Amino acid sequence: MKRLVARLWRIIRGPMQWRVLWLAHSKFMAGITGVVRDDGGRVLLLRHRMWPEGRQWGLPTGYARAGEDFGQTVVREVREETGLEVKPGRLVRLASGYKLRIEVAYEAQLVGGELKLGTFEILEARWFSPDDLPDGMQESHRHLIQGDTTS
Repeated sequence: MKRLVARLWRIIRGPMQWRVLWLAHSKFMAGITGVVRDDGGRVLLLRHRMWPEGRQWGLPTGYARAGEDFGQTVVREVREETGLEVKPGRLVRLASGYKLRIEVAYEAQLVGGELKLGTFEILEARWFSPDDLPDGMQESHRHLIQGDTTS
C-alpha cells in the first residue's frame, strides 16, 4: 500500500500535490506583532478599541495576508494604524500551539511618517520608556518589550 501511495504521489506532481496537502493539513492565521522603537529607545504602544477593557494597551499587531512576508506585515500594520513608517528588524518570537493561530513578533525601528490615527481599531498611540509602561497592558507584550521572549 505504501508503495502505491508513493507512486501516486509522484504521478500527481505540482499543483495537485499542493491541493492534496492543503486539504490534509490544518490552517492557521499568523498574528504579527511589532516591537517598534524610536531613536531614543522608547516603544510605541497603542490603545486598542477591540481588546478587553482594562487590558487595551499593547504593541501594534495584526494578521498577515496570504503570501505576505511577516516583516512587511509589521510595516503595513503600523502604517495603517498610526501613519508611521518602520523598518522591520530581527525576529524576536515565534510561538505555536494555539488552536488556529501562530504568533510572530519582530523588532522594528521608526524611520519616518507622522502620527495620525486613521483606523477604527486604535483609540490612542503613545511612546513609552521601557521602564515606565502603562497599566492595563498585555502581559505578553510587556515581556517582548523587556526582551523576555520565552513567555
